[in-house]
Amino acid sequence: MKNLFFASLILFAFSTVAKAQQLKSPEGKFVMEFSLQNDGTPTYNLKYKNKEVVKTSKLGLELKDDKKSLLNDFTVVDTKTATFDETWKPVWGEVDHIRNHYNELAVTLNQKGTDRQIVIRFRLFDDGLGFRYEFPAQKNLTYFTIKEERSQFAMTGDHTAFWIPGDYDTQEYDYTKSKLSEIRGLSQKAYTANVSQKSFSPTGVQTSLMLKTKDGIYINLHEAALINYSCMHLNLDDKNMTFTSWLTPDAKGDKGYMQAPSHSPWRTIIVSDNATEILASKMTYNLNDPSKIENTSWIKPVKYIGVWWEMITGKSSWSYTNDYPTVQLGVTDFAKAKPNGTHGANNANVKKYIDFAAANGFDAVLVEGWNEGWEDWFGHSKDYVFDFVTPYPDFDVKALHAYAKSKGVEIIMHHETSGSVRNYERHIDKAYKFMNDNGYTAVKSGYVGDILPRGENHYNQWIVNHYQYAIEKAADYKIMVNAHEAVRPTGIARTYPNLIGNEAARGTEYQAFGGSKPNHVTVLPFTRLIGGPMDYTPGIFEMDISKMNPENTSHVNSTIANQLALYVTMYSPLQMAADTPENYNRFPDAFQFIKDVAVDWSESKYIEAEPGDFITVARKAKGTNNWFVGNVNGETSRTSNIDFSFLEKGKKYTATIYADAKDAHYKTNPQAYTIKKIAVTNKSKLSQLSAPGGGYAISIIENK
Repeated sequence: MKNLFFASLILFAFSTVAKAQQLKSPEGKFVMEFSLQNDGTPTYNLKYKNKEVVKTSKLGLELKDDKKSLLNDFTVVDTKTATFDETWKPVWGEVDHIRNHYNELAVTLNQKGTDRQIVIRFRLFDDGLGFRYEFPAQKNLTYFTIKEERSQFAMTGDHTAFWIPGDYDTQEYDYTKSKLSEIRGLSQKAYTANVSQKSFSPTGVQTSLMLKTKDGIYINLHEAALINYSCMHLNLDDKNMTFTSWLTPDAKGDKGYMQAPSHSPWRTIIVSDNATEILASKMTYNLNDPSKIENTSWIKPVKYIGVWWEMITGKSSWSYTNDYPTVQLGVTDFAKAKPNGTHGANNANVKKYIDFAAANGFDAVLVEGWNEGWEDWFGHSKDYVFDFVTPYPDFDVKALHAYAKSKGVEIIMHHETSGSVRNYERHIDKAYKFMNDNGYTAVKSGYVGDILPRGENHYNQWIVNHYQYAIEKAADYKIMVNAHEAVRPTGIARTYPNLIGNEAARGTEYQAFGGSKPNHVTVLPFTRLIGGPMDYTPGIFEMDISKMNPENTSHVNSTIANQLALYVTMYSPLQMAADTPENYNRFPDAFQFIKDVAVDWSESKYIEAEPGDFITVARKAKGTNNWFVGNVNGETSRTSNIDFSFLEKGKKYTATIYADAKDAHYKTNPQAYTIKKIAVTNKSKLSQLSAPGGGYAISIIENK
């Protein structure tokens, strides 16, 4: 269904004071009002069900080395409204169709004294508001440099927030729950060590930011369609409870180089009085362009295992030898080196993983550390660090490809850049062609460490453009991309669905780096996943990392049932069973759920949710009548009550419930679980215990 209607109109009569234009959402839940202050400063406010959720907030941009910024002295010269309603089908997703329905207001502003024009475009959906700045082609605004974007989000009170500190280089932090007024005092504690990081303010936070008001309204602040622009953070004025956009600078301190005609990303405000509706919102995707890849038949969801966790835990190494403290690609002769005996990406070990994948129905095996250069890859500001095509002596590319193919398994390529962006672009065509030639259809890329060129940050405009370049270049070679340490996603996977995964948050690897908070996975779907799927790498069964590596005393703060539930609650078309074959073989009955669970869905029902406390979701496997349910729980034991009304009427199903045992606990008894089968219909109900850091997973198979 598609309906597009444009009309140019003046919504209210103009007077000598502030003028207001009002926009309502299709169902009338939201009302947005745009107005100019007496000095010509553009502002907006937002109401939800007659309650103000964003107070009057200023809009504009501060320009560098310009006599007059795009902040005030504006007059309204035109307004246009539009109504748009369509239904589109994603290549992969939580649902097989998405409705894109909004009312739009585009306000054209002319600035006194400069005769410059900008357009502020608002789109109001039934789940929230998006707005962006547009810069039409004109003689008085051609090339300009952004010193700072000044978009405000004025909150109505001292809300509860789930936040991570603002940082130009990493999102890999545990979330802190606090009042807005408490962020300043908690910021230093929340800012934990990382290999590349740069904070900018004691009240700076990152998007997607989740908020809850005292009267139970949930507010999510983020951005959509981040292309050719710097990533937006938020800086809080904690006296007035107003957030202002804060863009990521480049090495010179500049925040954006613009050439008209162009536009900013969308700034998004998702609002509901039901937390499940925040999780179900598709507004971020709807604010992105339709797919630019015409033939998407080669883009397929993937369930995979990998030679990864044994490296993360320290059992194995990425490097091939300990003989060389420094290497030079094309000069260092690895054939003469003594193998260190810990290199994980060797032929025999990779074949073991291929055999395990084939025996258990997995699509692919990720192999890291296969290529030369890992001996001195990190911490040396090294430009020519990898070439992405030259294997170590113990990794036979062609033989392993042939072996995997004979087993019906693919190998996922790994491209770690060590932050050397110029080097990756230097090699990217050759690397992608190498993948085509050797049967690799997907790549996990990485950007660990400080960015090269020196002084650039992970999230500024130039690096954001690099990430986009890599995605688009990969599409030319029909390669799917899973980017780690890149900028957090903003719905771009709608436009480029070959972006099937991102990390861009604190993933499972941190469970081997000292552990994450047990409620971490009850926050991520409200924050990081708003912009797109996460390669969270779940499925850890051995929580005591010292059993993998005696020198690593980390503990995975989760129960086995919680790990199973993540395959449903942490949506991704790219799902890894991250633990080792040996650990899965110890718990074959629990491992069965990972083997059975789907990675692509036709329907998703968010049943219950509260950020930081619990999430329960049911999803229907695409092309079947089978459902899977996942529940993840925070730090307090609770009973989850759900009904099965989402099942088809008149059908009978067998539900297999993988749950925490009564004495399960993420710290003291994480491997205690129960498995039982029950008959269910759409009239069935369930009360199920979820332990601290626990949860449950259910497979619901239609009886034939």
